[in-house]
Amino acid sequence: MKAFLLGVMLISLGITARTQDNKKIQERVEDSIKLIVDTNGKAYYQKMVKVDSTIKLSTIYTRVLEFMAARNFQQTYGYEQEGKLIFTTAQDLNMNAKYELDNDDPETYSVQFSITIDMRNGRYRYTVSNIIFYLGSQSGNRRMPLHDLYLMETNADSRRIEKNARKLIDSFETYLTGLLNDLHLEILHKAPIYNQKF
Repeated sequence: MKAFLLGVMLISLGITARTQDNKKIQERVEDSIKLIVDTNGKAYYQKMVKVDSTIKLSTIYTRVLEFMAARNFQQTYGYEQEGKLIFTTAQDLNMNAKYELDNDDPETYSVQFSITIDMRNGRYRYTVSNIIFYLGSQSGNRRMPLHDLYLMETNADSRRIEKNARKLIDSFETYLTGLLNDLHLEILHKAPIYNQKF
């Protein structure tokens, strides 16, 4: 009887632990960015983010400008009354997460994209679009739009092609997640630089 009760307790503890792990995974997935592919052949990332309702549009606008300028993004459009900013950039990235900024690694690639920030009082929406990858090859850089890369990942006849496409998209999404999380902290002024305790 003791062995039976002990077995039941161990099983229930295992189920509880698995349920908690599944909740953590679900929360992580909901926090991550999501690729949107429409029927017109466009692939982009978009999300609406709520912030404290006391943070007004003008404050969000200023903080976004400061953050993007510090990251060397070029502003191509900005109109505070409309609550809209558009930035473009080209970044040299690396598929190897441990050496993200090591340009000597053969896993490096360049990506060009734009970020549109639409703002209202207490919220903003980002749209990352016009994403073009430039992959090194023997004859120079090969141009690859995100939509084409997505099709390679989902419809390729070769598992190697699918794996390489997925690896490239994952690398870019890792970079974007870090960038957009840092932007959110900047808008909230919760980054370590703003810590009042020193």
